[in-house]
Amino acid sequence: MLEKILQGDRRYWMWVAFLLAVIGVGFACYVYQCFTGLGITGMNRDVSWGLYIAQFTLLVGIAASGLMVVIPKLLHHYKKFIDLVMFGEFMAISAVIMCLLFVIVDVGQPMRLFNMILHPTPHSMLFYDMIVLNGYLLINIIVGYNTMLADWKGVPPPRWIIPVAYLGVPWAVAIHTVTAFLYCGLPGRHLWLSALMAPRFLAGAFCSGPALLLLILFIVERVTGYRPADEEAYQTLAKIILYAAVINMFFTFCEFFTAFYSNIPAEKHGLLYMFFGLEGYHRLVPFMRTSIFCGFLGIFILLVPPFRRNRILLGIACFAIFLWMWLEKGFGLVIGGFVPDPFGKITQYAPTLPECGIAIGIWAIGALVLTFLFKMAIYAKRDGQRM
Repeated sequence: MLEKILQGDRRYWMWVAFLLAVIGVGFACYVYQCFTGLGITGMNRDVSWGLYIAQFTLLVGIAASGLMVVIPKLLHHYKKFIDLVMFGEFMAISAVIMCLLFVIVDVGQPMRLFNMILHPTPHSMLFYDMIVLNGYLLINIIVGYNTMLADWKGVPPPRWIIPVAYLGVPWAVAIHTVTAFLYCGLPGRHLWLSALMAPRFLAGAFCSGPALLLLILFIVERVTGYRPADEEAYQTLAKIILYAAVINMFFTFCEFFTAFYSNIPAEKHGLLYMFFGLEGYHRLVPFMRTSIFCGFLGIFILLVPPFRRNRILLGIACFAIFLWMWLEKGFGLVIGGFVPDPFGKITQYAPTLPECGIAIGIWAIGALVLTFLFKMAIYAKRDGQRM
């Protein structure tokens, strides 16, 4: 079925050409970074994780969110999600590939990656993050490909794939839990030093990932005319997004309550810098306030059944939820954890143009991979049984 990615109409090839052009710009920026060093980014001694790791953190959650269509199908035998499983698996594959690429560009010289393999440090969370991410990628490739192959042949998936799919359930939780441990295991960063970090990461993943999946499926339906699932499946997924979004908003409130009710300055400084400004520094304030507004907007639309059943409003809600998580976890949370530093010094961070070019290029790679995978999946489901 690989030959199907080489078949398409004019719109398809224009989209592929656009993504390849963006990837080319991103690759040129990366080559520039390789020769010049990470000094071309906005990162510095005090803010050593920037846009790259922020996007990595967000995308780990997008990858883990495939669980939200797998669990209802596997554990609760919800047949309405049977056609969404493969699309969720393929979105997870694309997200994990982008995760790995963001790690590669963040370490500087790519040869440094071999240090993790040649000189492993089992006491480091990064070591386990490498294991769970690559393992999750392999699980999704196995399950997604064999499910697609079975659809193409018009037969049930092989029985041996069921335990592999079940293995993906705890593995999906593990990839985002280990990522959260990378943050909350750092005692000098008070914004991250919270037992809620892993549950908060998972709640954010389980609303942002399905929201992105719904948006992509709406686009697929509009462009190709193929409807991956019926309206009941979409509404059920929208309710899952709502529950996860409410839980995530509650966790955010808990962080504010703990910091401000305890009145411990170190606990408050990160949140103050992000949402209200601190000592005249307020670079993140517009973004973080926008994120909270988007979160409440998305929850409100999903909470009202007539609004949720309206396709346009549902799309707006999903976009608002995803933007909320992109601003909060894909940018603010990572940067806010470094400001102020353990000595109380404030060093602001802003991504540079080459840094943004590399990040956009990686997102374009993910979009290209997803385009190819979804094209094969749609062919397998719509046209495969006619062969």
